[in-house]
Amino acid sequence: MSGVAGNPQLAIFFGSQTGNAEELAGNTAKMAKKMGFVPVVHDMDGFNPAQFADYKRVLIITSTWGEGDMPDNAEDLWVATNEANPPLAGVSFSVCAIGDTSYDEFCKAGKDWDEKFVALGATRVHDIKLCDVEYEPEWKSWADSVLPVMATVDGGEYDASAASAAETPSADTSSTAQVSSAGASDALNSVFAGDRSINILFGSQTGNAAGLAEKTAKLAANYGLEPNIVDMDGFDPGRLATMKRVMIITSTWGEGEMPDNADAMWKAINANGPALGSLHFSVCAIGDTAYDEFCKAGHDWNNKIAALGGNEAYPIQECDVDFEPPWKIWVEEALPMLACVDESGTLQVQLLEEMKAFGAGDDDDVVEGDFAPGIIEKDIMTIRLEVFRYCPQAAESGWDTLTCDVPGHATVQDLLTTMQQNVDGSLAFRRGNTAGTPTTGVRVNGRIVLADCAQIADLTKDGGHVRIEPLPGHPVVRDLIVDTARYESHRSRAEPWIRTDPREGEHLPSGQAMGTMDSAAATALHQAGDVLSFHLVQAMSDTLPHDQHYEGPGVHFQQWLRVLDPRTSEKQRRNIMNSLQEKDGVWSEADHASLMRYGEDGRLAARALNEARGALLNQSRYAGKSGRLVKWYGRSVKWSGNVNETTLYRQVLGPLGLVSNVFSGVSARMALAFTRNGGPPIRGLQALLVPPAGLGRIPKMFNSRVDNYHEVVSLFNEIDQRF
Repeated sequence: MSGVAGNPQLAIFFGSQTGNAEELAGNTAKMAKKMGFVPVVHDMDGFNPAQFADYKRVLIITSTWGEGDMPDNAEDLWVATNEANPPLAGVSFSVCAIGDTSYDEFCKAGKDWDEKFVALGATRVHDIKLCDVEYEPEWKSWADSVLPVMATVDGGEYDASAASAAETPSADTSSTAQVSSAGASDALNSVFAGDRSINILFGSQTGNAAGLAEKTAKLAANYGLEPNIVDMDGFDPGRLATMKRVMIITSTWGEGEMPDNADAMWKAINANGPALGSLHFSVCAIGDTAYDEFCKAGHDWNNKIAALGGNEAYPIQECDVDFEPPWKIWVEEALPMLACVDESGTLQVQLLEEMKAFGAGDDDDVVEGDFAPGIIEKDIMTIRLEVFRYCPQAAESGWDTLTCDVPGHATVQDLLTTMQQNVDGSLAFRRGNTAGTPTTGVRVNGRIVLADCAQIADLTKDGGHVRIEPLPGHPVVRDLIVDTARYESHRSRAEPWIRTDPREGEHLPSGQAMGTMDSAAATALHQAGDVLSFHLVQAMSDTLPHDQHYEGPGVHFQQWLRVLDPRTSEKQRRNIMNSLQEKDGVWSEADHASLMRYGEDGRLAARALNEARGALLNQSRYAGKSGRLVKWYGRSVKWSGNVNETTLYRQVLGPLGLVSNVFSGVSARMALAFTRNGGPPIRGLQALLVPPAGLGRIPKMFNSRVDNYHEVVSLFNEIDQRF
């Protein structure tokens, strides 16, 4: 039974401007549910202050907005409470306030609610908690303290000694006992019995893996586990044989090296590795795709423990430089799996879904007025759905069409999954993990999106149309699944990964020199390449479907980022620039308008690739066909006011180009001035012989009578600074 005295109901009110307090309210409800409370989460917006007295236990979690103001959703309730002043003599309460110490009125909204409840007669059972920008640790400390206190009071009957005892549980009170009292099934309670330790080993060079180990440990308690964080430095690998549950979080250093604190343990386990038949484990590997040996240290640990007989409870998770999203995916899957390992060391996989619900807080956590934390519920929408279908056996393609009702917060993947389960089980598409998986790319209503995170409400409106097609620029394997081999092949040949110069400064334990990068440069580099997926950028090209040799914007974007990376050697930088200048390089795309149609990711890629083109032009001093095209385009427009295609043809291709196209008739047409420049034919004929200066010039084009003419002149001067 629950250890909560009296009526177990607990009211949690949130005042939230950006969603942080709302999320904490939901997480507090989850914790309360495990302790035997019946939590009710209330949005302050629209609440009647007279109803405060209906609850004997109240928690308030609120942010402060602007210069000490209430959040928008709490403003009306604050005014109404001050007008009505309802008596709250039977209410026990506590406040958690979120703020920012850079503002003068730090956490003022929370302080106001705290003082107001006391003034109305309520009993403060725990001091107000003031949380700065990094609010989660402070909130967690408050929740861990206030919930046991609330369990001892009922209707304002506050026993200070009992509350103190609740805040400091005795040594024989285990988290397992608290968890098993939360209403889990008998089968799940049997798993909670006995040893619930989990060891989280980290190999860290810069502190990232160590930080993730701490976060993982905090989450482990949700599943009735008792976490131990273990630094690999000095750890005896023989102790692994005595463990049932192990998580390894490690970075890779340099060219596939172990971090410094893991190197000795790695050598020891290879020299005398113990048998690990009773061990269940999972590995999270942090790396950088700019290096050849991406996440090698993590893979080495995963393979080694498996070779020693360890049981892989969940597959290894690779994390790039932006490691938090994939780590979160891993921890939400690996932790409940390892939590299903019982006292005997047996994995009770049949309890996995119940364990997930228990740890995360299932739908039973919420009653009327509650919400799903982290999910913004959107209204049901009626849409007309069209899905592309392709059968490789019959070599036939077509469209499936249906009308359906879906929640606005549903993703494209949710929609496809529902269609697969209820309409046609043969529908083929790639699934992701809801965090933005690059392989889930599709085209929806002309937009290129990741199916596992793109929401329907962001793509159409109620009564609208959703048309889902495969990712363009790739051969279709079946339905929405495309073959990415071409992209991978081009990327492999382009080799967009780091090669550094030997230099003084940072060195690996082996003595090998490494490139360095300060924090400002690292931030700028990250921002320059901050797109969902380079694979999606590749698919934004208009040229790619028609040119099999074109390497593509996704590949060139990665190459340009290596050019910008201060760690890149000068030799590699020269090689990349030469590669971008080649026939199938960055000039193959006529323009980048196709990329810019696809939102911020496309615009970011377009800006980067235009920078690459500008650098190539400056490097070559406008030589070569591309340089001459840009130069003479600018000259033609500046001098004549239009694009003289005859001149462009002659100047870009040169005499040999004219001769080589005699038999095709192109040279003859150009000589006769059959062009699209709108000028008289004689101008085109003259342009074959002399530059266009003075021919067809628009009178007064660049004189002071033209508004902002100086800006026009400067624009073309940027193209050719000799003007």
